[in-house]
Order: sequence, then C-alpha cells, then structure tokens
Amino acid sequence: MAAAADPLSSLVSVLESYRGRDRVIRTLCYGCQLAGGVLARKSPTESEMGRRLLAVSAQLSHCRTVLRLFDDLAMLAYSRHYGLGAKEEDTIVRWLSVLNNLADQLYYPCEHVAWAADADVIRTNSHKWWTLSTAFWGLSLVLGIVRSLRILFQLRRKLRNCTGESLEQSQKEIDTQVKSEVLSILSNMADLSNAVHWLPPGFLWAGQFPPWLVGLMGTISSLIGVYQTSVGAGSGAV
Repeated sequence: MAAAADPLSSLVSVLESYRGRDRVIRTLCYGCQLAGGVLARKSPTESEMGRRLLAVSAQLSHCRTVLRLFDDLAMLAYSRHYGLGAKEEDTIVRWLSVLNNLADQLYYPCEHVAWAADADVIRTNSHKWWTLSTAFWGLSLVLGIVRSLRILFQLRRKLRNCTGESLEQSQKEIDTQVKSEVLSILSNMADLSNAVHWLPPGFLWAGQFPPWLVGLMGTISSLIGVYQTSVGAGSGAV
C-alpha cells in the first residue's frame, strides 16, 4: 500500500498547476469576501478587518481576471477537440455541450475587452463588456445545469434497464455519476446566483446580494470544485 501523501507536498503539487492554483485562489477570494462581509457588519474593530478582507478578495479576483487573459487558446483547443460531440450518445446532451462550449469561448474575449478598458489600454465602455461577459457566463451555467439534469434523466432510465448480474455493478457506477452531476448542479446554481447579482439592476435579484452572500455562494461553488478535483485526481480522471 502506498504511503499517504504529505499534505504540504500535495498543496505544492496543486499550486504548481494552473488549474489547481486557480482553484485555491478562487476559494481564498470568496472565503475572504464571506468573512469580510460578515465582519464588516459588526463592531468598528471587526468592521475594519472586514474591509481589509474585502480588499484582499478584490485583489485576488483581479488576479484571476488577469490570469484568464491566457485561457482563450486552451478553451479553443478543448472546443475543437469536442467538435460537435459525435461521441455523445444523446443528441440533446451533445448540443447542450456544444452551446456550452460556445458560451464559454465568447465569455473570454468579452472579459478581456472589459479588463483592457478598465486598465485604460483601450477606450471603450467597460460596463457593457462586463455585462456581456457575465451574461455569457450565466448562459454557460444554465446550459450546464440543463445538461446535468438531462444526464441524470438518462442515468435513471439506464438503471431501470439493468437486470440480473449487471445490476449491482451498474448501480455503483451510476451512483458515482449521479453524485458527480448533482454536485455540478449545486455548484452551477451557486455561481448562477452570483452571475445574476452582477447583471444590471432590474433583472431578477441583480445587485441585491450583500458581500457576505456573494462570498457564501462563491465559497460553496469553490469547495465543491475542490472536492470534485480531488476525487477526480484520485480516480485517475483528467
């Protein structure tokens, strides 16, 4: 039996990869916003600490925005590899995935333009580009939720068709897939609540979340992502 990995070595290994580092920064970002938002509502001393944590959260968020300037090619490579999803057995899942990839691909350049406008690299209204990038992010999350629901429906139907000796093995495999899709739905719903909040006021609950609630939703989503990454790494998934 292999010895348990040293926690410090595991953390270093995570931080050495781009995706792992992004997961850590994202979790810290929303965690600081959650703690800062809660403290900012209390006594003057705690309120000052809360403001500092919110400032840290804002800087970490900006850090992630800058790092995403280099994500376009990776997303394009993934979209080209997936193509029209010819390997998918279900047509609905296939086209939901294609549209999801398209929304993700369009999200990045919109965010880049918004960042460049805020940094005075180009002259344009950054607000409309931030809104557009948030809208594409929200669309991607909605498509992801619908896709997961469709997959859950398929898994339920697949389980009904299992009989005899294959039932027990299929049950375990399907339970693992169901758990993964349910977690994805919860994560996407938490992010979607924040995406709506960042849209222009007047649309649903846009602009109505206090900082601590934004931090809570983001922390929930981030922790689910960290868990899914650790499970995926343990099972050999990419």
